Amino acid sequence: MTSEVEQPTAMSEALGYEQARDELIEVVRRLEAGGTTLEESLALWERGEELAKVCRRRLDGARARLDAALAEEETGPEDAAAGSDGTP
Repeated sequence: MTSEVEQPTAMSEALGYEQARDELIEVVRRLEAGGTTLEESLALWERGEELAKVCRRRLDGARARLDAALAEEETGPEDAAAGSDGTP
């Protein structure tokens, strides 16, 4: 049961960042509006937590890709210049 709480479902993982964010906004809106039973509120809260994790993973992945691209860009010109005339 603990793994279910900590790990988003496969269906949630299939969501793109924008989809997860939009659904999370809707979940928050519904919670703030009230009028739901305790069970419905708990289910919404759990879904919101799951969606927030999906968003965080997507953002972390995007940050890693940007960092990798920037690192490659920084090392790329030096490598290209060193090897352009055939010498290291």
